[in-house]
Amino acid sequence: MKSIFDTVSLDCSRLVTQHYSTSFSLATKMLAPSIRGDIYNIYGFVRFADEIVDSFHDYDKLFLLNKFEKDLQDALEQKISLNPILNSFQHTFHKYDIPRHLVTSFLKSMRMDLEKRIRLTDSQYKEYIYGSADVVGLMCLRVFVKGDEIAYEKLKPSAMALGSAFQKVNFLRDLKNDFEDLNRTYFPNTNLQNLTEEDKNKIVDEIKADFKLGYSGILQLPREAKFGVYTAYRYYFKLLKKLQDTPSAKIMITRIRVSNLHKFRLLVKSYINYKLKLV
Repeated sequence: MKSIFDTVSLDCSRLVTQHYSTSFSLATKMLAPSIRGDIYNIYGFVRFADEIVDSFHDYDKLFLLNKFEKDLQDALEQKISLNPILNSFQHTFHKYDIPRHLVTSFLKSMRMDLEKRIRLTDSQYKEYIYGSADVVGLMCLRVFVKGDEIAYEKLKPSAMALGSAFQKVNFLRDLKNDFEDLNRTYFPNTNLQNLTEEDKNKIVDEIKADFKLGYSGILQLPREAKFGVYTAYRYYFKLLKKLQDTPSAKIMITRIRVSNLHKFRLLVKSYINYKLKLV
């Protein structure tokens, strides 16, 4: 039965989320059940594409990404795929009428990661952030507002800003790995061989501005989505604060994390604020 296959597909997307990101998985669990599965479906899709360009070093990445994109096109056109991740994503894509250009922009940024040496200019940086982060925020927003065009247009800037903030925090946290292992420098005009406190603080200030705009949108989200998105916001903002308090030299030699205990505390505080309607 097709319904069984669709259930299995959704389970695969949920497992991908749980195994690849405990933080995002925790935040997704705080969403209402009516939309939770669709966010798993979006995450599974973007995670697999990102995994191709970031992790499969012993394989032909270009071939794999080309095949993934071709299978995606078939899935969107036929409304089914034997790849369970793409099958679940196409379901959400059609259910909420996700604009096709968002998917196209995302895959374009993934292709930029196939370059052997990445040193982004200011314009390339903005383009990459839009495709790798902003559009993911917009895909999720389509789900959060359940396809309501008026609400979607109103909240687009804040959703894009929040997506940017999350991505830039990841970039700052992963500077060492991206620079040494993947030969990538995402932040323009930044010398990672000699990261200064001034350079780091400029990046932090840029992310804080994104968070400020993103938070204004969280306050306007439907109740089904607000707690989950607020939980993710609190986690990433805490991680940014830790990065801000960490000497720039240390960021280049270690990966800063938020402990599981702190994640639990953040969840409790987020829930209290949510229940008291402080958010």
